[in-house]
Amino acid sequence: MQHLPRPVLWLKTKELVQPDHDIVKERIVPRRFLIDKESLPDLAGMMLVTVEALKAIGGSATIQELDEKVIELEGLTEAEQAYVMSNDDTRLRVSYYLAWARTYLKRGGALENSARGVWSLTDTGAAISTYEETRAIYENVGREERERARLKRLAAKQKPDLHEKVEQPQDDEGPEGEENWKSSLLAVLGKMDPSAFERLSQRLLREAGFIKVEVRGKSGDGGIDGVGVLRMNLVSFQVYFQCKKWKGSVGSKEIRDFRGAMQGRADKGLFITTGHFTSQASDEATRDGATAIDLIDGDRLCDLLKENRLGVATEMIERVTIDAQWFDGI
Repeated sequence: MQHLPRPVLWLKTKELVQPDHDIVKERIVPRRFLIDKESLPDLAGMMLVTVEALKAIGGSATIQELDEKVIELEGLTEAEQAYVMSNDDTRLRVSYYLAWARTYLKRGGALENSARGVWSLTDTGAAISTYEETRAIYENVGREERERARLKRLAAKQKPDLHEKVEQPQDDEGPEGEENWKSSLLAVLGKMDPSAFERLSQRLLREAGFIKVEVRGKSGDGGIDGVGVLRMNLVSFQVYFQCKKWKGSVGSKEIRDFRGAMQGRADKGLFITTGHFTSQASDEATRDGATAIDLIDGDRLCDLLKENRLGVATEMIERVTIDAQWFDGI
């Protein structure tokens, strides 16, 4: 990562209901970071909101839970949530830079993460409360990274010893050692013909236990791509689904349009995409009094394809250890 830009305070508004009066007032709350199409956001600000989000959740969270809480606290617009990286249109800018924020906090001793992908605050992280503290972590880690890069360049200039073991790239290079297989898979899915992607969704639903799965394709049926029946014990639910290859984020409008098309015709809805859903889209999908719509974004879609072994194979590597002392006892 490059230099940190000068912090700029952007403003967001929150509604506040006065306890003694039935009046709703606005209060101004400073934004700690802003996401746009090209600029590097204020990473120290993102780090601070990440710490605040973890505190609000209870000290630990999955990446999805943490990202959603940060977006909620900062009040990111749907436009901000839709921007993608210029070199990878499967990766949202907000997700990418939040991953770097977590990485800097981890290297600064403020966060730790488990093998299951759960992030939690350390004692150091729990004590953070100001922008100056996260800024200091950012700058310290940045200095360490520059020194490590300098030593690496010096080592590269030296003539390699043919008998010396070649150092392998570290698994955690890049933000959080992100799962590159998902990016590769999403790139493959992005090149699929829309009708082929619909057939893939049909196959996935069948593997998940749906029956009578029918793909309607371009039937002019109001955005409904197919229908299936999910049987659970003694009851069955008719589910309408929409499956779309999508770059960036699916917004609340698409969810409302889908619900309008399936209104009165299905018990539940399912929206599958290679992209992401904005927080507003997630809220719309679970809105009280409306037909519930379950959401499967690109990240979850990759997990489901892996779990059901649909075009994704995993390899378990066997490790053999010799117990020399055991042979001494023979």
